[in-house]
Amino acid sequence: MASGQEEKPQRQGQHGIVVARPFGIPVYVSPYWFVIAGVFIVIYANDLSTSLHGSTRYVVAAAFVVLLYLSVLVHELSHSVVALGYGLPVRRILLYPLGGISEIEREPQTPGREFCVSAAGPALSLLLGAAGWGLTRVVTAGIGGSLVRQLMFANIIVGIFNLLPGLPLDGGRMLRALVWKLTGRPATATIAAAWVGRVLAIALLVIPFYSGELSGGDMVSTLWVVVIAAFMWIGAGQSIRATKFRERLPELQARRLARRAISVPASTPLAEAIRQADASRARAVVVVDHDNRPIAIVNEAAVMATPPQRRPWIDAGSMARTIEPNLVLSADLSGMALLEAMRRAPASEYLLVESSGQVYGVLAAKDLDHVFAGV
Repeated sequence: MASGQEEKPQRQGQHGIVVARPFGIPVYVSPYWFVIAGVFIVIYANDLSTSLHGSTRYVVAAAFVVLLYLSVLVHELSHSVVALGYGLPVRRILLYPLGGISEIEREPQTPGREFCVSAAGPALSLLLGAAGWGLTRVVTAGIGGSLVRQLMFANIIVGIFNLLPGLPLDGGRMLRALVWKLTGRPATATIAAAWVGRVLAIALLVIPFYSGELSGGDMVSTLWVVVIAAFMWIGAGQSIRATKFRERLPELQARRLARRAISVPASTPLAEAIRQADASRARAVVVVDHDNRPIAIVNEAAVMATPPQRRPWIDAGSMARTIEPNLVLSADLSGMALLEAMRRAPASEYLLVESSGQVYGVLAAKDLDHVFAGV
């Protein structure tokens, strides 16, 4: 089972069911969890068929799966509690079929804190494994002994696996902290740890096949290896894209991306509005009322879809979208503040204004694609 942390917040209520709120942190369970948990129960119950019979083996298998995910929850809570101790808000914990994720809203302030937050999960998993080993000295037989042994091995495996030094695993974040400390560049550290994660994903697939360990027709083991390798590859790729995204944010400035605009009355023929824009080297047209106040923005997509021969007979106002209050943005917005303002009111064009209320220009949403090209 895999575990990790994310700094990219997601909207609540769309990815699972809230089952608990330890330390005030909502714990979500993915709907797919119930399906995969059922599969785990059937597989484990079949493994127990030689020692247990009837419905008992399914009860034991269900108890093991529940306890296993409780161990994953404790693992994630350790990340979250340490993060809270450093003043980092935790949006939620999500338990999904392959493990869990702690959604931490901000990145730790220093490499040392990053290392501590990341190491907390594997450390607690190994501690639970050690506690399970101690219990095996006391509970040695029967169903209880079987459950204790299985949980001991599960926590040890989870702890060791998550210490592998590649993103998106905890060990990858620990490696990131070390590279961050050495280079002083968190973005470089993320890229390095993510590529190590990709190498580990490939190794996870190649080494077992090369050594012949999965050549005996064990389809379940083969499927698990493929799924875990895919999880690591995808997670590493997401880390790389998120880093590139953050590096591009400084380029996201409303003033820099603004299109020069001309103003025309709503009754102006579309062809004439386009002619005036071309003459002024403007790339946007704003419709104004009789008091010369902007009331709408001509939609570029609608203009492009209108055949040139029809444009003299169509008013510019019929091609425009009314400017609602949330479509008026400050020309000083940049970075995440600009993105959040646009996310609150999705549109193809926005009116940019100065603090005095004077129109600065028009911001086209499509122009943001050039900033994030290749991300």
